[in-house]
Amino acid sequence: SLLDDSPLDVAVESGIYQPGNYDGRFKGSVSARSALASSLNIPAVRTLEMVGGEAFLQALRELGFHGLRETGDFYGPALALGAADVTLWELVNAYRGLANGGRTGELFLTRPAQAPELKPVFSPEAAFLVSDILADREARSLTFGLENVLATRFQAAVKTGTSKDMRDNWCIGYSPRFTVGVWVGNFTGEPMWDVSGVTGAAPVWREVMNLLHR
Repeated sequence: SLLDDSPLDVAVESGIYQPGNYDGRFKGSVSARSALASSLNIPAVRTLEMVGGEAFLQALRELGFHGLRETGDFYGPALALGAADVTLWELVNAYRGLANGGRTGELFLTRPAQAPELKPVFSPEAAFLVSDILADREARSLTFGLENVLATRFQAAVKTGTSKDMRDNWCIGYSPRFTVGVWVGNFTGEPMWDVSGVTGAAPVWREVMNLLHR
């Protein structure tokens, strides 16, 4: 599917919401694959408008984001870009659901005596497509270029994120064997200077993944 990456004005309670891309540029008509892999914000907001905030929230709750107690209108269109507060624990478990073919379950700090039952949230086909997109080096190149810290020697699906004012940055990704999540930020909540998901959390993520795959 093609999505429109062009300037967007969305009416919200506080006025007009104008999402922008990380690099401040617009790519025009892009495939859903390129939009997701290259972290394009505007196509994500347009997709949320098509899906609906309530349906999106329901999927997130089924993935284990239990802190999302408000309605879709409360979070608004910025929900597509991570405007809601979530924990690293919840985020890692959600990506683990994609790694497990769309099935998710409880996460434990130590190995349980009996493996917990996994419930389906997405179809195996949907989970495969998202994983394939997040592992697609070429689709990622629109924003990150072909050579970047997200490229690994083994098959891995990975996504970065940077919160408003660079207060938090994230890198979550998985291979067929491991799911790893990294958060970088100040515990005081103070913004960082020019530290994004690619420059902050991603190098740590790759180092941990390389170590695990040895």
